[in-house]
Amino acid sequence: MYAFVGAATPLSESDVARAAEFLECDEAAVRAVIEVEAASYGFDAKGRPRILFEPHIFWRELGPGILRSEAKEAGLAYPRWRRNYPRTMDARYAQLARAIQIDRTAALKSASWGLGQVMGFNYRLAGFDTVDAFVSAMKESEGAHLMAMASFIKNRGLDGALRRHDWAAFARGYNGPGYAKNKYDARLARAHAKHADKRTDTRPLLRRGVRSGWVSTLQLRLNAHGFSLVVDGVFGDETHLAVVAFQERAGL
Repeated sequence: MYAFVGAATPLSESDVARAAEFLECDEAAVRAVIEVEAASYGFDAKGRPRILFEPHIFWRELGPGILRSEAKEAGLAYPRWRRNYPRTMDARYAQLARAIQIDRTAALKSASWGLGQVMGFNYRLAGFDTVDAFVSAMKESEGAHLMAMASFIKNRGLDGALRRHDWAAFARGYNGPGYAKNKYDARLARAHAKHADKRTDTRPLLRRGVRSGWVSTLQLRLNAHGFSLVVDGVFGDETHLAVVAFQERAGL
C-alpha cells in the first residue's frame, strides 16, 4: 500500500522568501502567484497532499495495450477530458489507489499534487529526478509544494515575466491560451498590487532573542548577500554579527 501521509508542514514566511530568492523576484509576485494559481491549502485534514486524478492523462501515460484497456473498463481512463471528479479527498485517493493497482508510476504522473496542483508528469520541471521523489516531497510541506511551483515556473522560462510583472505573458505560459477569458492576468495584477502595497512597518522589530518566521526571512536575505547563516528563525549572536556587518558594508 502506497503511503501518502508525511509531515504536512504548513507554509511559512521563510518559504515565500526562499521561493522569491530562487526566482529572483519580489515576494509580492510570489504571493500573487500563490493567491491566484495555488489552492488555499496543500493538505487535507488527514495530512495527505491535495490531489486531483486525471483519467485522460492516465489514458495517455498508459499508452495502447492491455493496461489501458483494463483502466478504461474500470472507468479510470478515457481519451478526452471530462468534468467528472470525485467530490471528497477520500474518494479521490480511492480512485488513485485503484489506478496504482494497474500502473503505479503512470497513476502518480496522472494526478495533480499539493498547493500548486503541479501534475505528476511534470516532475522534472518541478525539480525532481523521479515522480516518486516528487510525490515524497509533496507529502512533507507546503514549502516543498511552493518550491515545486517555483521550479516549474523557472524551467518553463516564466520567471522573467514574473520579475517584469508582465502578467499577460506569465498567465499565457502558466494557464494557456485561455488565460484572458478567465482574466488570470488581471487577477495576478490585482493580487500583486495588494501584496506590494502592504506597509512594511507593520513587521515586528527584530532583535536578539526573537524567534519567528521574520527572522528566517532575514537570515535568507543575508545569505543571499554572501553570509552563511543557519536559517533557524532564531536571532542569535551570529545573526546579529551578520546584520552589523551588512549594515557597515552598505553604509546603513
